[in-house]
Amino acid sequence: MGTPEFAVETLDLLLQNNYNVVGVITVPDKPAGRGQQLQQSAVKKYALEKGLNILQPEKLKDENFLEQLDKLKADLQIVVAFRMLPEVVWNMPPIGTINLHGSLLPNYRGAAPINWAIINGEKETGVSTFFLQQEIDTGKIIFQERTPISENETAGEIHDKLMHIGARLVLKTLHAIENGNYPQIDQSELITAGEPVKNAPKIFKTDCRIDWNRTVEEIHNQIRGLSPYPAAFTDFVAPDGKTIPVKIFKSRKEHSMHDLVTTTIITDSKSFIKIAVKKGYILLDEIQIAGKKRMAVDEFLRGFQLKSDWKVN
Repeated sequence: MGTPEFAVETLDLLLQNNYNVVGVITVPDKPAGRGQQLQQSAVKKYALEKGLNILQPEKLKDENFLEQLDKLKADLQIVVAFRMLPEVVWNMPPIGTINLHGSLLPNYRGAAPINWAIINGEKETGVSTFFLQQEIDTGKIIFQERTPISENETAGEIHDKLMHIGARLVLKTLHAIENGNYPQIDQSELITAGEPVKNAPKIFKTDCRIDWNRTVEEIHNQIRGLSPYPAAFTDFVAPDGKTIPVKIFKSRKEHSMHDLVTTTIITDSKSFIKIAVKKGYILLDEIQIAGKKRMAVDEFLRGFQLKSDWKVN
């Protein structure tokens, strides 16, 4: 059960290792783009290429879907980046249902674990496999795999790294289940007394606007934690008050004491843009304005007359 590219890697590895995938469950095709053409999920496209049996229920409690699912007689269900399942679905197979989650549970339960781990400045993250139970992302952990987060890595880069690590972890989990020798660690055992569990709720537009009064670390982490999607954004503001909305995809941080007003833009109008913030500067590397492609800052400056009398808002 899965939807995006993140789930395709696991499905592909299962087939490479000769597992009998009796069914693939993914979301219904949805209209997208200017022409509102029906778009298939990445998982469906892959499953069609491989000639796999595909189910696309609108509702997971639909009687017809539940009947079809039961007829598959799956021993085990594997969930990677899908939807919250009702108990009638996750409790159906005799072994149960396992989920691959993009964090080191119990921290970062929720819809956007990769984004929030980076936004919060974590130095490492990872993936967890666990058995599904009623409360979301709370089931007993089977295995975890850790990986460091470097200071400039984006959510997109960590996503791709975890996609490969996660697929291998699912394979390791299946081998252990087949051999009847696997741990089931209650998540409560991994919670340190006095430390709150960090959550990973859905990202909203309000999470994406940059507050330039925050520290250089916080702003840099927000930018890379939201890149490439949905992307942190701000406005370039001209002296006459004209505003240009800008998405920022890549940045660097420069620690430095200065007496400039935060939101001040420093640029040579040719090769660099940096913003004065608390405890330093944010150097912009890749940005996008409305109606234009994503581009490196020097390329942007060749076609846009940005000067140091502008600011950000």
